Amino acid sequence: MFTGIEIHPGATIGRRVFIDHGMGVVIGETAEVGDDCTIYRGVTLGGVSLHEGKRHPTLEKGVVVGAGAKVLGPFTVGAGARIGSNSVLVKAVPAGATAVGIPARVIVEEADQRREAQAQKMGFSAYAVTQGGDDPLSLALHRLIDHVAEQDRAIEQLQAALARLGAEVSESGEPLDAPALNKMVE
Repeated sequence: MFTGIEIHPGATIGRRVFIDHGMGVVIGETAEVGDDCTIYRGVTLGGVSLHEGKRHPTLEKGVVVGAGAKVLGPFTVGAGARIGSNSVLVKAVPAGATAVGIPARVIVEEADQRREAQAQKMGFSAYAVTQGGDDPLSLALHRLIDHVAEQDRAIEQLQAALARLGAEVSESGEPLDAPALNKMVE
């Protein structure tokens, strides 16, 4: 009652599970939450039937469930997966994948995987939001940033080749800090 978090006594909760700003979190009777998972406010790990047996989801180790997400049914969310804020997930998610939307679908994009790998090196990606996501503006900005960063690399290679041929090459200014810009667009 004090925290606003409802965990059924039959649920299985792993070690080091972090429920951040937990008001409105509901974890059903047959739910299983693995070690090192992060669950944000308003998340429901719920069932979709009244039949006996497994009715609620299983979150494997290191899953992040964004604020307001609803994870409904007796399926498994693979280790290290991310469920975006306010998504409604009704089917399994493979390990390491990101699922967003209503109904949630897995995002599999090479650029997103590279960005997520970089985010993991830097630490934590709050609220299970990927840099690509479904937001068209965010997608466009990330693609523009990636394109400019690639152009910067090509220009540097051209300048180096010209310098090797004896041409005088002036500094073209400060290079684009693509990771910092991508972080701002999140």
